[in-house]
Amino acid sequence: MSPRSASVNEELRRRSRERLLQAAVELVDEHGFEATTLGAIADRAGSARGLVSYYFPGKRQLVQSAVHRLMHRTLEEALEHEPHTEDGRERLARAIDAILGLAHDRPVLMRQHMAGLLQGEGFVQCPEQRRLSELLGDTVARYGSQHVETDYPMLRAVLMGAVYAALVPGVPMPIPALRAELFERYGLDRELGLPPESAPAAARQDLSRFFATGDRTAPGTGPGTGPGSEPG
Repeated sequence: MSPRSASVNEELRRRSRERLLQAAVELVDEHGFEATTLGAIADRAGSARGLVSYYFPGKRQLVQSAVHRLMHRTLEEALEHEPHTEDGRERLARAIDAILGLAHDRPVLMRQHMAGLLQGEGFVQCPEQRRLSELLGDTVARYGSQHVETDYPMLRAVLMGAVYAALVPGVPMPIPALRAELFERYGLDRELGLPPESAPAAARQDLSRFFATGDRTAPGTGPGTGPGSEPG
């Protein structure tokens, strides 16, 4: 049997990493961070336990990367939702609704994520986190900011604060009230955006579209086609 080519090996590594990210999000969403083990993540992904350590330094880094993937793909999906728009105010409204929607749909996962950010290592600098930053920065720029370098961190801060307020056990604030406050802050009409409850329940629960676990080299299974692949 001839050895696999470098491109085939690269594709296998990519798919393994995607499966680990998806498994991490699913298991933490189902059972919480502490109850989720690296072994369970590897089993769900159909990967060897050693592969987790190959791609990620530890569980917290894996989970934070996985949540940042979920966040930036959710945000990207909202920004490109039909009808497509280049209007900066509409795009900012969609961004706010996308992040609040994650708190609405994934409270266990997002509560863990917020708690993890308060740990000593804080943000994990990874491609997923950088992509989230790029999308939010672009949203602020399209909104009309002349000072993206300061307005983007402020948007990130108020979104994090809103998610935290929505998820505090025992005294959560209603998401519609948080949405109204953020919309007022940025001068957005309440008719703009995509409120969390507007998306079909099935679409909100399906995570597979955010993780490209399919074979990109096979005919008809490139990005945007087939189950589990990334939509274009």
